[in-house]
Amino acid sequence: MKKNWTSAFQIAAVYVGTVVGAGFATGREIVEFFSRFGFIGFLSILLSGYLLIVLGSKLMRIAAQINAVSYQELNIHLFGKWAGKAINIIMLFMLLGVCAVMLAGAGAVFQEQLGLTKNIGIFITIILSFIVMLVGTRGIFAVNSFVVPLMICFSLMLMTISVRQSDFIEHFFNIPYAVDGWKSVLAPFSYAALNLALSQAVLVPIANEIKDDWTIKWGGILGGAALTLILISSHLTLIMLPDVELYEIPMAIIMKQMAPFFYWIFVLVIYGEIFTSVIGNVFGLDRQIKQYIPVPTLVSISAIFLISYIISLVDYSKLLSNLYPLFGYISLIFFVLLWMKPFKKPVNE
Repeated sequence: MKKNWTSAFQIAAVYVGTVVGAGFATGREIVEFFSRFGFIGFLSILLSGYLLIVLGSKLMRIAAQINAVSYQELNIHLFGKWAGKAINIIMLFMLLGVCAVMLAGAGAVFQEQLGLTKNIGIFITIILSFIVMLVGTRGIFAVNSFVVPLMICFSLMLMTISVRQSDFIEHFFNIPYAVDGWKSVLAPFSYAALNLALSQAVLVPIANEIKDDWTIKWGGILGGAALTLILISSHLTLIMLPDVELYEIPMAIIMKQMAPFFYWIFVLVIYGEIFTSVIGNVFGLDRQIKQYIPVPTLVSISAIFLISYIISLVDYSKLLSNLYPLFGYISLIFFVLLWMKPFKKPVNE
């Protein structure tokens, strides 16, 4: 079998780009699930990373094996016909909620970092998304292949600066008090479940188009490993910021303090990651809507953005801190069934 590393890296970039959205790129999501728990959060990241590698790869391989066009077919395969349909309806609302969080995050970047209004940021994001969505899968590959490596480089740069500080070890092993400390036990599972459940909207159709099992397997492994690397590097950076929970975009604050020369470039990278997540989720939602109603792409995308825009008018940090943990707990059912579902390996493996 010919090993197509280029396609594997492209799948990995899409996987990373889909997961690394508004909450991840700005640092809010990592703070909410991990960094506010200190050293316990670091251990949770290691477990979460393992789950993202193993189950992300398995999700795509199963999707390709059953020839699933959208996540609807994958969920029916995992849950059964009737339960699968119910889960798909829940997923539809979850993806709309996440799209709203992404748009609100884009608005927050324009408002807090560029001094423009939130609506300008949201409308620019919608217009750019329309352009990329009309190009199709090639547009998603192109955007992710450019932005994801930049995000990894900046994350590693900030981590390097952080670990060289004299009080790094003290911050690393610190376990701060948290009223809801019990959430740190569920965090690796709910975080992995949330991102796997949401990313299937993009990963399933991508796997269906690629089809080659070796390529899909290594795309999942490389993507999960890259996500783990970014999670660790971001966490090691975020723990150095006092009162990290008070900031909506803590990664930008840290960049401004530690490496101000790269600050504006980093803001663009954060926006780029939010943008890739928006188009990824809308791409998956568009495929799903067409399973129910055969409408033109332009119509379905317009409806998705209209609903997402209305929800995004709520404050970004409120949307993220309330919706993401809730979606994570809901997604645990999907997570368990994906873990337990047998996978028939190809004969030539």
